[in-house]
Amino acid sequence: MGGSRLDGRVAAVSGGTRGIGRAIAEAFLDEGASVVINGRSPEKGAAALAEMNGGDRVSFWPGSVADQVVAEGLVDHAVETYGQIDILVCNAGGVRDTAPVVDMSDEEWQYELNLNLNHTFWTTRRALRYMVPQRSGRVLAISSVEGKVAKPNIAGYAANKHGINGFVKSVAREVGVEGITVNAICPGIVVTDMVHERAGRAQGLGGVDELVSFYTAHTALQRPVTVGEIAAFAVHLASDEGAGFSGGTISLDGGDAYY
Repeated sequence: MGGSRLDGRVAAVSGGTRGIGRAIAEAFLDEGASVVINGRSPEKGAAALAEMNGGDRVSFWPGSVADQVVAEGLVDHAVETYGQIDILVCNAGGVRDTAPVVDMSDEEWQYELNLNLNHTFWTTRRALRYMVPQRSGRVLAISSVEGKVAKPNIAGYAANKHGINGFVKSVAREVGVEGITVNAICPGIVVTDMVHERAGRAQGLGGVDELVSFYTAHTALQRPVTVGEIAAFAVHLASDEGAGFSGGTISLDGGDAYY
């Protein structure tokens, strides 16, 4: 069921054609926002637009936000298409190859840095150039429980997510007086199609079930969080209801990090 909490607002969501980003984009549409989704595949972008059925209120910006031009262009495209940007969701991120740090290549380190932390910096900086003059806005970074704790063989990813959490805290203090909130959501394991694609390689585990067990064994809920649960919380933070919350790195991980 839709609502009106985001009526008249414009959002840009990196990595928005599937998984967490797609769920957030759909929830924003349901609440009345116009949304630009980003993804690397034009084919997946076209399919997402058709499936979301948002008409003129949803648009696609192609390319990898590991590229600065694409990252900044996402924000500009939202403004050019809808006249403003009110909500930025820095969702794209991940790991291409897991490995002990002693075996990690410079190329992989730089790729993860660009895709995770640098893309968050590039898009946030660009969005704030529009948000500060209008004295309102919401920036949401999709971080990770690995930004609070960490597991072996993902040192680059963990370092980037820790960096995103620190970035959010600092920027929130810079722009709060301008009516802009900046927060990070830190999910635990979420079973998306990306998890299905990479489960055989991640952490050297044998498949999705084993991966889920590995990541949820020590959590309070003993289950993965869902994309719907993350999207619902993103709507709360993006709406007027979230106006008093900024600088947070909120664990949405089923009770893993505990802070």
